[in-house]
Amino acid sequence: MKAVSVIAIKKELEHLSSEVLITLCLRLSKFKKENKELLTYLLFEAHDETGYIALVKEEVDEQFELINTNSYFYIKKSVRKILRNIKKYARYSLKKETEIELLLYFCQKLKGFTPSIYNNVSLTNIYKRQILLIQKIVSTLHEDLQYDYHLELEAL
Repeated sequence: MKAVSVIAIKKELEHLSSEVLITLCLRLSKFKKENKELLTYLLFEAHDETGYIALVKEEVDEQFELINTNSYFYIKKSVRKILRNIKKYARYSLKKETEIELLLYFCQKLKGFTPSIYNNVSLTNIYKRQILLIQKIVSTLHEDLQYDYHLELEAL
């Protein structure tokens, strides 16, 4: 089965009643965990962005504590998984400030991680790529926010 475009889906959804929309959303949430997570964000956490950021930071803290430090291979796999989750949560929000906050927090945790990431080229490259990504996103923001985030970037 071939999926139709978003525009066609939007036009079709405009003709449906609220009860049908509710059942469609519930059915959609049963198929993928990400759909359910996105609905959870939109319904319960979108109104409190700072609370959402705090929840994600707590989860990142827990994931950093669970990293197996026996080998840089395991550290690298875990760091990539954490970064993948952060990008997913930032995608739910669609706010650049949220993405910057989460990536800055990730970089702070990664920089302070022991054993040092600077002993491994892959981990250092992951860190540097995230710094460049943050700089790119910051350059699209308002000047006042740019200044604030540049101060935080310089601290890294």
